[in-house]
Amino acid sequence: MNASDLDCDAVIVGSGPSGAAVADVLTAAGWSVIILEKGRNHLLELEAPFGPIGHYSNDELKFVQRHFLGPDPVTEPRTFRRAESDGDHLMVGHVNALPTTVGGGGVHADSKLPRFREEDFHLRSALGPIDGADVVDWPVTYEDLEPYYAECERSAGVAGEETNPFAAWRSGPFPMPPGPDMYGAVLSMGAAEKVGLHPYRAPTGVNSVPYDGRPACVNCGFCGGYGCPIEAKGDPVALLRRVLRSGKGEIRPESHVVEITVDRSGRYATGVRYLDRDRNEQEVRATHVVLAAGAFETPRLLLRQGLANSSDQVGRNLMYHFQTFTVGGFPFPLHGMRGRSVTGAHDDHIVGDDAQRRAAADAGLPWIRGGLVEHGGGGQPIREALVYGPGAHHIDAMRDSNLRERLWAFTMQGEDLAQASNRIDLDPKIKDAWGFPAGRVTYLPHPHELVMSEHAGPILERVLREAGAEWTITSTSPPQGGDADLSPLGIAPASYHIMGTCRMGDDAATSVVDSSSRTWDIENLLIADSSVFATSAGYNPTLTIMALASRAAHLLTDTPLPATTPH
Repeated sequence: MNASDLDCDAVIVGSGPSGAAVADVLTAAGWSVIILEKGRNHLLELEAPFGPIGHYSNDELKFVQRHFLGPDPVTEPRTFRRAESDGDHLMVGHVNALPTTVGGGGVHADSKLPRFREEDFHLRSALGPIDGADVVDWPVTYEDLEPYYAECERSAGVAGEETNPFAAWRSGPFPMPPGPDMYGAVLSMGAAEKVGLHPYRAPTGVNSVPYDGRPACVNCGFCGGYGCPIEAKGDPVALLRRVLRSGKGEIRPESHVVEITVDRSGRYATGVRYLDRDRNEQEVRATHVVLAAGAFETPRLLLRQGLANSSDQVGRNLMYHFQTFTVGGFPFPLHGMRGRSVTGAHDDHIVGDDAQRRAAADAGLPWIRGGLVEHGGGGQPIREALVYGPGAHHIDAMRDSNLRERLWAFTMQGEDLAQASNRIDLDPKIKDAWGFPAGRVTYLPHPHELVMSEHAGPILERVLREAGAEWTITSTSPPQGGDADLSPLGIAPASYHIMGTCRMGDDAATSVVDSSSRTWDIENLLIADSSVFATSAGYNPTLTIMALASRAAHLLTDTPLPATTPH
């Protein structure tokens, strides 16, 4: 293709944290970029001076009930089953649907941005295999990613402090100090210390002080699940605004990509075709195509065309975080909806101890690993009101607020082991409003996740009791046991941490992309989202998604960051 035939140097599918990170690096290097986003734009003006639009508010109905950030599960359904023996699917509707909007999943997140640890990148070498799972080493190391972790923390703005004894080494301090602790976190972190755990203030992409021209957080309580009305959350608005200000980047919302165009050889991508808001077909021609649509939509797009799948790996090794929820009810108010959703965390169940090793051995497993435990509060008032329902009891129930003011919760983002049978593919019967096959999840947790959750639950309940809880209960997502189909949590995983469906590796026979995020089959097609994860680790994935995307873009522009050392 001649240069005169091109619309840009790179077209990026998806405007979430990964797409924004790639675009930020490419435009800084002087490349022209077009970002195609399927959803609407509520984030920022697309014309200078690229200020806030003002669409976000603390409105539960708009965000939770009316699918303001998209997608609507009626027009864009997904399907779920536990195994092939379930038939085509067990359910149709909402299955791990991240926002489809400018900013993607970074808009609704409460923006916890921890790094992975060194061991997370060489898990098989460090701990060995587990029967029934595909535990592998990544083709990159923590040392390879550290400069990109640091760059992304500065770009988005991360508040934190170096008090976590289990954290990986850093080349520099956090860009901002941590913000104020939630009242419940003060209690739960103190109780965790009393039982021998090591809580710390969670690193968060929320401004604790004015940063990059954006104000400090006012702790309104509408972080998780909501867009920030004052832009105190920096990911990805900070990166996308910088892309637009460069003069080299363009964002096209309501652009539904339907095809990656390739040349006759099938080895070279020439661009993408998409439907605009009026459903007219358009085309962008580019030197490089970057998929940043997430670990659900990226494999779905590839599978529709049969691209990058010569090894039958696209969609396989789907991972979530197996979530363990431990909840406690307190005799006094904790004001759990005030603050940044989560201000405290601990990592002890990732590192493990003798008791954890005994639990693994008793279950016939060589090892088990949990995940970061978030110390958080209850939900917002409308969600609480819907639980109580109408009737004479309602006013007293809301006044007592047992499910909001008096509730405190731990969420363990447990490591989920890869299995080839856990996958995203195309449902043979259900289609979306555009006529394309719906994405289908087939997922069943490995015994590793179940054993780890069963071990951690009593420990977390003990912490809540130490903090003053009158009652405690533990459940999981996806739910287990005989009543799992009746759980209010639903039968599908509730986690929005979706990973691993286009795995990164050193061998084209067992992976989809190489260590630089290029697909093995199409040399100028890159995947820069969480689908490239080789393991799930036990940490919130967003910062690692961004670091991998940033690294891929730096390698693409031949501007790799220099190696770093501990500060």
